[in-house]
Amino acid sequence: MIRLAPSILLSLAFALQGPALADTVLAKHLIRPRSVISAMDVVVTGATLPNGYTLPEEVIGLEAKNLIYPGRPLGPHNVRPPAIIERNAIVTVHFARKGLEIATEGRALDRAAIGETVKVMNLDSRTTLTGLAMSDGSVLVAR
Repeated sequence: MIRLAPSILLSLAFALQGPALADTVLAKHLIRPRSVISAMDVVVTGATLPNGYTLPEEVIGLEAKNLIYPGRPLGPHNVRPPAIIERNAIVTVHFARKGLEIATEGRALDRAAIGETVKVMNLDSRTTLTGLAMSDGSVLVAR
């Protein structure tokens, strides 16, 4: 029986796996929902885990959708762009149609990031409308 040193066995195992695998970004500590992720919140591991980001830059600045436990991989299922509009916030609603634009105030019924759809209630008419969250925190309703 031939005995191989552990380092040789490890080298053989990596050679049989094929090309080197990508790193995975993990939570360094508990990350609460709606927290914006910073460089201090993540660590990169040498293992490849399914559905995980491979570069810290891909998740830094994003917001946690749910509670992320330490050592768990960060993936598209648990991070999103940060919300610019909060639920119940008073926002400016812009109506645009055929060259006519009207601005009024509304109450956001959901949270939304830039470019996401958000429901708002027109404070004057109490009608519920759906529009796009803009970068300045307003909502654009194009009918």
